[in-house]
Amino acid sequence: MKRLINRKTLHAMIPLSERAIFDMEKRGEFPKRIALTSRNVAWDLDEVEAWINARKTSGTKIVRPGPLPLALTA
Repeated sequence: MKRLINRKTLHAMIPLSERAIFDMEKRGEFPKRIALTSRNVAWDLDEVEAWINARKTSGTKIVRPGPLPLALTA
């Protein structure tokens, strides 16, 4: 059975800003929210926990999106 978590619970588990989570969702790097009503969303707990576990075991360095530093573009 799927368990859904609300925004408050998500932020207790993932200490990122609302904008950071939204941007990661748009890029496909974070589980998509589920619209329950026009003003209420939730996330699948299993998907969020899988995302957390993948981050723990990835061992890769996270690259910030955006322009490269000048030293790397020359």
